[in-house]
Amino acid sequence: MKAFKSPGKWLVGMSADIVGMVIATMADIALIVDRKGVIRDIAVQNTALAREFAEISDWVGRPWVETVTSESRDKVVAMLSAAGEAPADQALATDRHVNCPGRDGRDVPVLFSAMAIGEKGSIVAFGRDLRTIATLQQRLIDVQQSLERDFSRLRHVETRYRILFQQSSEPMLVLDGATQRVVEANPAAQQMFRRQGKLVGRAFADVVEPGSRATLERLLGGVSRTGRADDTPIGLLGQKEPVGLSAFVIRQGSGLNFLIRLSPVKLPDRQDVLPAGKANMLKLIDNAPDGFVVAGHDGRVIAANAAFAEMVQAASPEQVVGLSLDQWLGRPGVDLPVVTANLRQNGSVRLYPTTLRDEFGAEIDVEISAVSLVSDGKPCFGFAIRNVAGRATSELMRPAAARTVPRSLEQISELIGRVSLKDIVRETTDVIERLSIEAALDITGDNRASAAEMLGLSRQSLYVKLRRYGMMDAAPASPG
Repeated sequence: MKAFKSPGKWLVGMSADIVGMVIATMADIALIVDRKGVIRDIAVQNTALAREFAEISDWVGRPWVETVTSESRDKVVAMLSAAGEAPADQALATDRHVNCPGRDGRDVPVLFSAMAIGEKGSIVAFGRDLRTIATLQQRLIDVQQSLERDFSRLRHVETRYRILFQQSSEPMLVLDGATQRVVEANPAAQQMFRRQGKLVGRAFADVVEPGSRATLERLLGGVSRTGRADDTPIGLLGQKEPVGLSAFVIRQGSGLNFLIRLSPVKLPDRQDVLPAGKANMLKLIDNAPDGFVVAGHDGRVIAANAAFAEMVQAASPEQVVGLSLDQWLGRPGVDLPVVTANLRQNGSVRLYPTTLRDEFGAEIDVEISAVSLVSDGKPCFGFAIRNVAGRATSELMRPAAARTVPRSLEQISELIGRVSLKDIVRETTDVIERLSIEAALDITGDNRASAAEMLGLSRQSLYVKLRRYGMMDAAPASPG
């Protein structure tokens, strides 16, 4: 601390009241303590702080050490001793963090400094409120503990991953998503490629047969969009038989890696005989009442079940194979591109409403759920098509003549892509007209004559529009 050079010259003549005011203004709370350590007077600048103390009104006449918590008493004794022994022109003693009992049971932190003043040996203790700092410190501690818990949890997860990865009996690799180089390889993979040399840091395509590299490229491209690909036959250098390659996406921030699993099992044996569960599932799909279609990336049907053939009035499922699914969906050139674009971006589509048109031009309302997948290294799409004609027709999908007027522009936005622009413009005009009539009736207290005059309509025209929008019951007749 740097003291004034000549306080006697400039501060001479100050009264005790002024000095007391200065002391009270300097600190949030100030105490005047006698030589015996008893509080003789209190000044509080921060009234909010004063309300936090448990018994501040009873502090006068009590030893200072009795107004603090037990762990802070030694600090108070040390401050009083240092202030009483220090010369008058010496700097203040070191600040001490003191806790005082609070009203709600929590300690109130205060930073005190003490110095002796006057000829009677009185001591003034200056206190600054530390509650804000204490709150920030507590928040910092909570955040640190939370980060430590998260770090510990992630460390346990990584440990389990490492154990599973290293102990797996199947060859497993981690590829960098950008370069397709091997980042990690478990012991089974290293044993499988022992004749090919070191794997880590090497491009995975280098250990793939040249004839299978295009398949690998398509497979990884599809996995980056769909998230996974099941066993796909691929030839590897040094392997007599093709192996099944499964790939999964591991996202790391804005980038991604591929987890590759190799199944050194002869694929013909696995393809000729399906597991019982898979075979039963295929039978259920083939005989399901809803239509199921598998289409290539160009939208042409690869396979379909009997229910879909019945929906489009085809003689058999084989009759639709090779044809574009677009020729049966609602609006040609619109619905299928919208669905496939969402599949390429998100991997799946749920309950997309449209219509299905059969060979004779008849239409039915349907809902489509679809998923993107990779088969034999090539992307394709699976569609589940459900006939919803028996349900109550959705308000937004009814013909314009039968549809009630939307109540807001949010409902108008839901029509985009489902009805023509001409119908959307008409719906928007109706919404604005109805809202204007409702506002006029509200302003005029449901007086139709005044509302018609305000809108620039005749009363007859207003009645026609009220009947059109079903508002006759909502707006009572005007007195005149």
